[in-house]
Amino acid sequence: MVNYFDFFGIAPAPRIDQAELKRKFYANSRTFHPDFHTLADAASQEEALEKSTLNNQAYKTLMNPDQRLKHLLDINGVLGAEGTNQVPQDFLMEIMEVNEALMELEFDDDPAVKTKVNALIDQLENDLEQEVEGLVNHYDQATVSPEELSRLKDYYLKKRYLLRLRGKI
Repeated sequence: MVNYFDFFGIAPAPRIDQAELKRKFYANSRTFHPDFHTLADAASQEEALEKSTLNNQAYKTLMNPDQRLKHLLDINGVLGAEGTNQVPQDFLMEIMEVNEALMELEFDDDPAVKTKVNALIDQLENDLEQEVEGLVNHYDQATVSPEELSRLKDYYLKKRYLLRLRGKI
């Protein structure tokens, strides 16, 4: 797996300087864009195309906070294969009220219930953000512990779960 943080020379973290990332992306684009290698030999053209593609993929991933966190967890070997990760059981108990309201919506498309569900999900998202705020703001790849990575994994899985719930509204 290619480490996109390394590719751009950026310290791995859940939050990054997006302006710095953008500068590095554009610098790489000028260096690797295939149009600038049209007179080179076939191997050099192919390499430029691969690096240009990697530059685009890496930029797209690191600019998106959720994809960036997933990539960070992946490079640390924390996430299992897609579909094998489990949302913590205590969280599933917390969101029981949301699931009940969503079932209610299936039978009656009540705007008041939609508003209630959105408010419940908003509160859960805010609570999640507060739980990991210190870790996210002061993340250090060199000293991050397995417990901290586990907290980030749970945070990521919970956020994805809430996103799926919001999609059902």
